[in-house]
Amino acid sequence: MPISVTHIDTACMLLEIDGLRLLTDPVFDAPGKWYHHGFGAWSKKTGMPALTVEQIGNIDVLLLSHHQHKDNFDEAGRKVADKIPMILSTPAAQKAMPRIQGLAPWETITVYTPNKNKLRITAVPAQHHPSWMPSFLSGPVTGFIIECPEPELKCIYISGDTVFFRGMHVINHRFPKIDIAFFHVGSAQFRYLSGWGRFTMHSNDLLLAAQLFEPAQIIPIHQHGWSHFKENKTIAQKVLQKYPEASERILWLKSGIRVFL
Repeated sequence: MPISVTHIDTACMLLEIDGLRLLTDPVFDAPGKWYHHGFGAWSKKTGMPALTVEQIGNIDVLLLSHHQHKDNFDEAGRKVADKIPMILSTPAAQKAMPRIQGLAPWETITVYTPNKNKLRITAVPAQHHPSWMPSFLSGPVTGFIIECPEPELKCIYISGDTVFFRGMHVINHRFPKIDIAFFHVGSAQFRYLSGWGRFTMHSNDLLLAAQLFEPAQIIPIHQHGWSHFKENKTIAQKVLQKYPEASERILWLKSGIRVFL
């Protein structure tokens, strides 16, 4: 079953699985604007999407990790979502936008590719805040597991915006064989509000996740494009070079370039 990915911006990427076109966390605004993400958290968009909405074309399914933060769902991204027939996200997102189908943790939906092959998409937990911070301040987030059963089982994990947390051990127990893992990194921080508390993984978290899941391919995304990201690819590469067993499996995507997995 052919699988390809095209990174667009931040956590926005186009996944093509056996002809089915899935988009994640759509952000298509131009750089330069400041955005309020809630509870006094502001940041500036600094990156330009590698592809335009017109270049991407029609999308079958939108996988939205959460609706409440602009770096995962900006103004242009919301307009894109209006044209997508199926949107999967959190139950909270469904309350805010009734067109969305909210999936509780471990809830599974089955979709079919144009070639009539079955894909199972399961919502999995994510923790988008430091452990000492109440969860309501950042709001609910979901990750996704995509299982491609035919011709042989292939399992894709999309972490969503999360730090490394205990729930990942539960995900690993339920899905012990991950072939491709997309991890949201970037060490997102708002230091004037919450000090050094992280809202997404940094390189050490990425290493822990890689060692836990042991995926054949490790693909970091969500590491550039906004001022609240405190760790970029260059910093992460320096840390990960010390651990060749993980770094040899990492694929750094070049935005706008389609890669077959």
